[in-house]
Amino acid sequence: MHNKTIAELSAGLKAGEFSSVELTQSYLDRINSLDEQLNSFITVTPELALEQAKQADEQRAAGNAGILNGIPLAQKDIFCTKGVKTSCGSKMLDPFISPYNATTINKFNDSGSVMLGKTNMDEFAMGSSNETSWYGAVQNPWRKNAVPGGSSGGSAAAVAARLAPAATGTDTGGSIRQPASFCGITGLKPTYGRVSRYGMIAFASSLDQAGPMTRTAEDAALMLNVMAGFDPRDSTSVEETVPDYTANLNDSMAGLKIGLPKEYFSEGLDDAVAKVIESAVKEYEKMGAVIKEISLPTSNLAVPTYYIIAPSECSSNLSRMDGVRFGHRCEDPKDLNDLYIRSRGEGFGTEVKRRILVGTYALSEGFYDAYYVKAQKTRRLITNDFNQAFADVDVIMGPAAPSTAFNIGELTDDPITMYLSDIYTIAVNLAGLPGMSIPAGFVNDMPVGLQLIGKHFAESKLLNVAHQFQQATDWHTKAPAAFK
Repeated sequence: MHNKTIAELSAGLKAGEFSSVELTQSYLDRINSLDEQLNSFITVTPELALEQAKQADEQRAAGNAGILNGIPLAQKDIFCTKGVKTSCGSKMLDPFISPYNATTINKFNDSGSVMLGKTNMDEFAMGSSNETSWYGAVQNPWRKNAVPGGSSGGSAAAVAARLAPAATGTDTGGSIRQPASFCGITGLKPTYGRVSRYGMIAFASSLDQAGPMTRTAEDAALMLNVMAGFDPRDSTSVEETVPDYTANLNDSMAGLKIGLPKEYFSEGLDDAVAKVIESAVKEYEKMGAVIKEISLPTSNLAVPTYYIIAPSECSSNLSRMDGVRFGHRCEDPKDLNDLYIRSRGEGFGTEVKRRILVGTYALSEGFYDAYYVKAQKTRRLITNDFNQAFADVDVIMGPAAPSTAFNIGELTDDPITMYLSDIYTIAVNLAGLPGMSIPAGFVNDMPVGLQLIGKHFAESKLLNVAHQFQQATDWHTKAPAAFK
């Protein structure tokens, strides 16, 4: 059963081939026997999962079953989940048991789906390799000495290893798409405001967005049908009609105008990865798409812009983690100042501290205009580039990452090079656009992801373009040998 997609599992449940309890138990057994190799879960919730599965079977027997009813899923440990530890991969929140559910969790509960547990992640979603987690690094199922990408590396690894048919992720600068590329799965970052951020622990509030991580574009559409929608509890949520994201999956690619940014195929992109991406683009040409070279001239400014804005917002968001209001509290503080210093010093990891310091500096008096304001102006230029490009093309394509997954420990002492692993994804977040990574091939037996970028609220088009590629190729069906 573990090699079936959500669509196939839903059909099997509907046909009575197996029950949700049986399906859930099979995934719990796989997690129990295989996840010690990967460390993809922080918390597994067998009792809750089996209770939800039992309820799903009862709902199905009563004729009240939707598509996701009884389907086991994994949730990134950034979503507050009532009665379950929500740690955000940090010692700071290790003891935190959430008293409420994030909107995303509530939506999946309402769909009748089953939560297998909470997946590992870079601490407070800060990282590109899933090595900053207080619970240890996650291994890539394709090669266990390689990273799975980050920050949603636990979700990506769990889906790739068939420990869950799908999982949620969050994407602040590529944290769904880059791990999807490294692990050979499908990952979708929706338009900013498309999915509620309520109950999703904030890293950078103007950039964070939740999305699905699945095997196929069809499954991503089924997940997004549940996740998307306006939420009055989230001030950044957009009141926009939610379409059926499965409705246009089979639309033809004839006449589709694809833009290839020349800046994405220049220095810094691995030659072998470039060949895989070029081959994928040719597949679209066979389907009748029209290819056009475009330019995104400010794309080289995306990384420095992001690493001013994101740390600035994180320094503000994480100020509440002080040992008083939230988070780890040091033992026997001498005074209030000692409480703050030691609680935060002990609770936060190195990468989080680095970003808090950068952000606090950028927001400080005398530097705010020089750094933060200038970065926001540059952000507008980056957005304008995309708007101009979309006047001529329907979809932009390119690599999701400049290379395949690097080795664990390879870049931990080189944060600048680590930051550059998100060079092709960051601009999409700055502009608030939807983006996807889909499996497009392999280099030295490691997956390569093709990135698709769309206009605001054009998720249906991206899912259609991704689905048609997956109908013509079989890269998305490949599984790591040790987890088949």
